[in-house]
Amino acid sequence: MSQEKAVVEIDQVDFAYDGDLILQDITLAVGEKDFLGVVGPNGSGKTTLLKIILGLIHPLSGKVRVFGRAPERSRHLIGYVPQHADLDSSFPISVMDVVLIGRLGKAPRLGGYGKSDRQAAEGAMQEVEIYDLRNLHFGTLSGGQKQRVLIARALVGMPDLLLLDEPTTSVDGRVEQDIYELLKRLNDKVTIILVSHDVGFISSYVKRVACVNQRLTCSATHEVTGDVVEACYSGPVHMLKHTCKL
Repeated sequence: MSQEKAVVEIDQVDFAYDGDLILQDITLAVGEKDFLGVVGPNGSGKTTLLKIILGLIHPLSGKVRVFGRAPERSRHLIGYVPQHADLDSSFPISVMDVVLIGRLGKAPRLGGYGKSDRQAAEGAMQEVEIYDLRNLHFGTLSGGQKQRVLIARALVGMPDLLLLDEPTTSVDGRVEQDIYELLKRLNDKVTIILVSHDVGFISSYVKRVACVNQRLTCSATHEVTGDVVEACYSGPVHMLKHTCKL
């Protein structure tokens, strides 16, 4: 990773659910302002990898460091966009209020949100170009608009690392392109790890691609060949451990 500060360091990590090995011998290094796309078939361990980085689950073996610390101690530096909106669309909550949820833990414990929280929310909404929607009910928005709101919610805490789990699953191709263009701009300020099902699409935006299918191999975008993708998606991946570096 040359001399850049490590944001995420994963070393020889194994993880299992109920005795079934999901991730095996995962070694990965992510530096500042990297934009890493994580691809692989359904059930290959992509979301599990994000949860390990967030410190929500712990590996069977191996080491994980985020900003040089245990993941759970760095969670305040991470913004997270889940695969599906974790909000009931029928609940009458405004866009502003959804974005402000991302200030929980930073806002005062008593007295609700303050002026600085609302300023941060306004700035995040302007960043993702939804400020004009701030007073609308979240449930009335289109799929693409909802995803931008969730990205703003992740950004309002001013994270240094942004994790996104298939943020364009429910949107059409044009909206998908708009969201990836947005992420490409955000990458000037924040390190991004993006889980996606479409290696062909994201290769135009990310700097590196990690193919996960229990094991992991990572390459610069221009080095991702058809053979790499075939190995990742068409069957078990038999690879030597590969440390992913800039």
